[in-house]
Amino acid sequence: MDSSSAAGDLGAAVNDPQLQHFIEVETQKQRFQQLVHQMTELCWEKCMDKPGPKLDSRAETCFVNCVERFIDTSQFILNRLEQTQKSKLPFSESLSD
Repeated sequence: MDSSSAAGDLGAAVNDPQLQHFIEVETQKQRFQQLVHQMTELCWEKCMDKPGPKLDSRAETCFVNCVERFIDTSQFILNRLEQTQKSKLPFSESLSD
């Protein structure tokens, strides 16, 4: 296989809608996993004094509040970024929405 046919195969793969959808889905999964990891690490550091066989009520309440705040904050940031992107659209594109 020469380099021109390899480049042609790669070009065809990039234009494949199924492949693009698969990549988008996998990228979203990866982002979700990263968020879960960040949330777990943050809340663990904040709420866990000393690991034991059971969570006490203070730690449990702390974890619940931490997770809820993390989700609220993430949603706020996403909404803000979405608004920023929409405000940056050219005038003609914003009319088509």
